[in-house]
Amino acid sequence: MNITTTVHGTSARISPCGEIDFDTLPPLRAAVDALPLQVTDLQWDLALTPFMDVAGLHLLFTPTAGGAPERRATVIGLRTQPLSLLRVAADMNPTIFDLTRLLPDVPPADLRPAAP
Repeated sequence: MNITTTVHGTSARISPCGEIDFDTLPPLRAAVDALPLQVTDLQWDLALTPFMDVAGLHLLFTPTAGGAPERRATVIGLRTQPLSLLRVAADMNPTIFDLTRLLPDVPPADLRPAAP
């Protein structure tokens, strides 16, 4: 997996290229851990991430380790499969998997699966 990190002041964008699973979770966490302390807004650009399993949920929703600053995380560039996984997780537990926080630019109606 290739990971590109861009920092501008208090904002950072991490752009992974490849699937997010338990094998790629450690380098993605390392990219977050390597961010400067002044970064308060983290944007995940998942445009080049065609697949994400439950490891992606851990990455996006697990709080930072002790001592690390709290960061507001958002996601852009979601492809079909990762978005479907997020929708299922939110349907199962909307309190923990709050997509309105993670995807603030997406209207709530667009976060629901299409009716059969």
